[in-house]
Amino acid sequence: MWLVALLAALWLVIARQTASLNAARALTDLRTERATLEGRRAELERRVRVAQSRAVLLPRARQLGLRLPADTEIILLPVPGGSQQTPPPPVPRRRK
Repeated sequence: MWLVALLAALWLVIARQTASLNAARALTDLRTERATLEGRRAELERRVRVAQSRAVLLPRARQLGLRLPADTEIILLPVPGGSQQTPPPPVPRRRK
């Protein structure tokens, strides 16, 4: 009888250890994947910044037949309700 109880307890310990090892492996894989995705995101953000730069946009606009407007061609339109309106604050990103 004691032998059965001892074997059952040992089996539970082994099962728990196996489950925790599998969870640790999965966590390591997820951390690696997250680091890869964060690196990719940083690269994509860099590419967007470069693509939005004046050095890239002006030549592309000229190829399309566009040009920079002269000072007299720029018209500023007033916002209805006055200039007292402020844009909503930016939403902070979560970082862990």
